[in-house]
Amino acid sequence: MIIREEKNQDINAIETLTLLAFTDHPHYKPGEAPVEHLIVNRLRDARAMTLSLVAEDDSGIIGHLAYSPISIDGRATHWHALAPVSVSPSRQRQGIGSRLIRKSIAMLAGRNIDGLVVLGDAEYYLRFGFHHHHHLKVEGVPANYFMAQVLTEGAALPEGVVTFHPAFG
Repeated sequence: MIIREEKNQDINAIETLTLLAFTDHPHYKPGEAPVEHLIVNRLRDARAMTLSLVAEDDSGIIGHLAYSPISIDGRATHWHALAPVSVSPSRQRQGIGSRLIRKSIAMLAGRNIDGLVVLGDAEYYLRFGFHHHHHLKVEGVPANYFMAQVLTEGAALPEGVVTFHPAFG
């Protein structure tokens, strides 16, 4: 398996993978359609992806993740959100998402990015250096699902309300 930045010829495979990865996901109500593939497309169309990585093996693209900038209290920042992370349903629980996240964090370190945020399962994301920081929040999201990590040594952890790129709707 290799991990690399996305290429134009990957776009359709990323869309299909992301749709499949979130179909029947527990955070959706029965019959509700996932939107993560649309978010990725809108981020790409807006040229708002800080980083877009794929995991690929002989069978094709089996994983993807994206980062995009956030604002805090309405101000632009050097902070970015990890979302979404997608792994082919037949390949989940094999460490593909973990490898994508570790590689992406290493790639973003030293790129004039002060820190990262993520919404998700704390048990999963704590292992990558994300932690709960209750002075950073997302309106309408329980604090135990929102985590952050500082990337730039000496950077202060900001306080305020986080807003994701408009592509998240």
